[in-house]
Amino acid sequence: MNFPSKSRHVLRFAGWNALWLSAGLAMVALIGEAWLRSTVPFRESYVPKVFVPGVGRRRPPDTEIRWTNNLDFWIVSRTNRLGFLDREPPSPERAAKGCHITMIGDSFVEARQVSIPEKFHVRLEEMAARELPHLDVTTSAFGMGGTGQIDQLAFYDEYARHLHPRLVVLVFVPNDFIDNFPLWRSIQEGLDPEHLPYVSAVRATDGSFRWRPPDPDYERFRLPRLSGSPSTPPLRSFIYYGIRAFLHGSYFWAWWSTKRSLLFNDPDIVAYPQRVDWAELLSRRPAYASLLDGWRPVSRGRVQIRPANEDPPSFFTFFREGNASPFYREALAFTAFGLDEFKERAERDGAALVILATHGISYFGGGRLPAWTNWQRSDVFPSSTKPTSSTARVPTCATRGGRTTPIGVLPATGGLRKPYWNT
Repeated sequence: MNFPSKSRHVLRFAGWNALWLSAGLAMVALIGEAWLRSTVPFRESYVPKVFVPGVGRRRPPDTEIRWTNNLDFWIVSRTNRLGFLDREPPSPERAAKGCHITMIGDSFVEARQVSIPEKFHVRLEEMAARELPHLDVTTSAFGMGGTGQIDQLAFYDEYARHLHPRLVVLVFVPNDFIDNFPLWRSIQEGLDPEHLPYVSAVRATDGSFRWRPPDPDYERFRLPRLSGSPSTPPLRSFIYYGIRAFLHGSYFWAWWSTKRSLLFNDPDIVAYPQRVDWAELLSRRPAYASLLDGWRPVSRGRVQIRPANEDPPSFFTFFREGNASPFYREALAFTAFGLDEFKERAERDGAALVILATHGISYFGGGRLPAWTNWQRSDVFPSSTKPTSSTARVPTCATRGGRTTPIGVLPATGGLRKPYWNT
């Protein structure tokens, strides 16, 4: 019979095709590697942190910061003498004589993805210089990724208030609920809520809040993994991390990894289940047992391939579903405390306070949240069509892409400009 010879022919044909395909892919990779190495300024981001007593983690002053997604931006910026990605602040004398506007927030204000001249507060200052030169408008920005209003208060107290701002702009994003609540943030980062590297708030026995200073020895108290807890599937983890380690220095692999995740929605495999472990560990402490009773970030079956920075899905359905969990209520209470403290301190210093809400607030139904602060209902994230009071106006503007590309800079600037230009 001729069957065996045909089989050998088919196998030989398939083998040669596989060989030529592999050679072609290798050639493409080599050409891509050579081209990227000749055109791309750097491959790895560099975003250092230092610990500042009384403030917590911050960028080191006068330091070069490199940030890239290895796809369409490679940004090199330098922190100012205060440790923030901005120009040097104006002198307190000039700021006091003119009209100084201070922006405070997280990564949307730090905006490592755009160069300093393209940031929205710089564009706002340029716009004011053209349209209102007699006011001598100056701006400054105090932003750092992964912070909430409670630890941003240290930015205001230590740096911003000395510039005597007439207007303080808080950029508010949905994950601020996480960043303001020490317990939730500890689960996200694996930190002990009683030893945090930033200023935090603590519930007193009477229900009020008190301040807890940052702990310089926070690394000694990191939460461990529970023994025997499930992790990423061994084979998949071995293949992924093996390739990643082998190609660690490849520019082409860095580019393709980003491109692949966008094309195929295939996030990096991470040790995300450890957050379930951390929640379990903290639930064993009497102080947190009632808050964490029955709460989990997501189920173990779904958690293994989620990105490490993804918020729990149930967070965004909280208001729509009327979730009455004590855990979520505490997240609201801590955020309300942080916003109320900002309002009180700004008014104490003679500044108006504005909240610039990003497009993510639309998750909560038209930009509106329940009155969970001591502010009037109309002053807490109102819809963009409803007038707001003069003390806490909240222009809701779409800032899509505002921190990643210059596309969202002008919408953010315009959304802030329109309600205030004539006040």
